[in-house]
Amino acid sequence: TKRLTRFGKNELQESGVRTPWKILWEQLTATMVLILLGAALVSALLGEFKDAVAIGAIVILFALLGFIQEYRAEQAMAALKRMAAPIVRVLRDNKLGEIASTELVPGDIIFLEAGNLLPADVRILESASLRVQEAMLTGESEPIEKDTRARPGADLPLGDRFNMAYMGTTVTYGRGKGIVVETGMRTELGKIATMLQSVSQEVTPLQHRLDQLGKLLAIVGVTI
Repeated sequence: TKRLTRFGKNELQESGVRTPWKILWEQLTATMVLILLGAALVSALLGEFKDAVAIGAIVILFALLGFIQEYRAEQAMAALKRMAAPIVRVLRDNKLGEIASTELVPGDIIFLEAGNLLPADVRILESASLRVQEAMLTGESEPIEKDTRARPGADLPLGDRFNMAYMGTTVTYGRGKGIVVETGMRTELGKIATMLQSVSQEVTPLQHRLDQLGKLLAIVGVTI
């Protein structure tokens, strides 16, 4: 209980995530979209309903495509969270039981077997032909065989840490036992989540030029 209070729950935390409504609002308030909406309104007032409908359709298509692209980008964090194992077999007080993976803390001893998702970063204590698929972290296509031997070097690449297994990876063969060393946002998967959420929102060069064009057209239109 003290460790859970100190380290927090073993889960990835979201921060600065845009809601679908905010994404849609950003699409509808773009300079070019506002100009098109103005054009549609003027066309309707002049009785040019075909033009108004055509422009309205363009606005809807423009906003919809932009929304879909932005919304999919925002789902990266949700995809990482789906990699968390819901239940884990753990040894506590010399008793084997099952707990929610969110309750894991550093120092817990967990049991691994084929088909398991790793619920945290662990140091391997026992390995019986244990193999783990780590492609999501290292890009290695083949499952890696794990053992308990210590490795020299203070900062080995992830792919060379054969005595470690990481949150979100999958046991493909064998069985083993490991001790939890990192949980939540301190895991390697958590570090990726932190980097994803720290990326600043910047417009592309094309978006910048379109925005400039939209402002120019607005000035010309108002002048006319």
